[in-house]
Amino acid sequence: MAVGIAVTSHGGHYNGRITLFVVLSCMMAGMGGVIFGYDIGISGGVTSMDSFLKKFFPEVYKRMKEDTKISNYCKFDSQLLTSFTSSLYIAGLVASFVASWITKKFGRKPTILAGGAAFLIGSALGGAAFNVYMVILGRILLGVGVGFANQAVPLYLSEMAPPRYRGAINNGFQFSIGVGALSANLINFGTEKIKGGWGWRVSLALAAVPASILTLGALFLPETPNSLIQRSKDYGKAELMLQRVRGTNDVQAELDDLVKASSLAKTINDPFKKILQRKYRPQLVMAIAIPFFQQVTGINVIAFYAPVLFRAIGLGVSASLLSAVVTGVVGMVSTFISMLIVDKLGRRVLFLVGGIQMLVSQIMVGGILAAELGDHGGVSKVYAFLVLLLICVYVAGFGWSWGPLGWLVPSEIFPLEIRSAGQSITVAVSFIFTFIVAQTFLSMLCHFKSGIFFFFGGWVVLMTAFVYYLLPETKSIPIEQMDRVWKEHWFWKRIVVEEPSNPKMETA
Repeated sequence: MAVGIAVTSHGGHYNGRITLFVVLSCMMAGMGGVIFGYDIGISGGVTSMDSFLKKFFPEVYKRMKEDTKISNYCKFDSQLLTSFTSSLYIAGLVASFVASWITKKFGRKPTILAGGAAFLIGSALGGAAFNVYMVILGRILLGVGVGFANQAVPLYLSEMAPPRYRGAINNGFQFSIGVGALSANLINFGTEKIKGGWGWRVSLALAAVPASILTLGALFLPETPNSLIQRSKDYGKAELMLQRVRGTNDVQAELDDLVKASSLAKTINDPFKKILQRKYRPQLVMAIAIPFFQQVTGINVIAFYAPVLFRAIGLGVSASLLSAVVTGVVGMVSTFISMLIVDKLGRRVLFLVGGIQMLVSQIMVGGILAAELGDHGGVSKVYAFLVLLLICVYVAGFGWSWGPLGWLVPSEIFPLEIRSAGQSITVAVSFIFTFIVAQTFLSMLCHFKSGIFFFFGGWVVLMTAFVYYLLPETKSIPIEQMDRVWKEHWFWKRIVVEEPSNPKMETA
């Protein structure tokens, strides 16, 4: 239990260490990221398999195989096909608001448990599907599972982690997403070769493996000290858990901050109304802007449709799936690098460097496709390889910036009294724009053609400027003392002024 590295927070002088107990708990909770990543990776792969398209989307299959006049960019443009991909995100959107209430009322652990169970049922439906409606119903249940997991897991990781290492531990969520996506890509690459055309069933059904691990593991997860204090007056139980989590008996300073934050949180009846107050304006802006920007980086173009995209530029099915595996490896490795350096370099540096890297690679991919890929035929192997290389550069930029930090920063900036509501807004915005991108991308690809990369590149310019001017550094600052970063920021300090009538309300 007490195995770990001793740390003292720069910001709040909390004592503690990274204990084996925390590491194991966070690894188990991180399976919530694996199920999300697996789903992202698996959907793009199965929708590029001929047997899957022939069974559920015959018009797309016919267009791809027989229509020689249709543009490369338009072969996969089908509203039914995009409904398969994006139905998950509408379900996740609705589920995230239900999960917010469960997270606050019953704790982080039951929310994670419910998410794993829903995902397990959805994976069984998908693997056994015999018509398109059954496939989409399975996707909806997967969406419920992902909505619950995305609501609870980032909060769980941020609350369990010592402040100094919160970035590394929370970035484990994005790393888990990368592990799930890579696993899905490898499985797709293998199942596509199964003779008989039922490989897609294996791909969809194997989602049950991480879902089972999460569901069973959640039964043994400890609740976070923050949640124990928020939901009960038995501070002794929370103190014992905090001592176990930190690996030291000297936790009084951190316990006092948690109790103080909880006392304020218990005076709030409607956190969604509370978060609209002026003093929470920076948190509300970040809860909306960060997940919005994360989706319009264009990463889901790669994540959902990488095999489809690689087929559009002339690669075969097997080569397309292998290319998706390569980008999955790059994403996972770059996220692991982010875990190692985020608490040393800080959040802002990674956001800015990653943004520049993504912009340059998007412009170059767009330029190559504009020059070399017409409406018919493909590109040469040299250019196809170059596009793959540049997409890897892009994925790496996302992997150590907007990928993990898009989950980390929102999960660490909310005071306890609005934390569940704030995280729910973050997840909901993420699902809304993931849905919009997923639902419109194939149509946009058909109309914008290579210009799609310049479209997303423009958003990257905007989000990089947003971070530079409006996002303060949050590394090493205790989660219950985070309000001070806004009071010291050149812009936000004009907004979050103390309210003389009730100064205690500013304490967090």
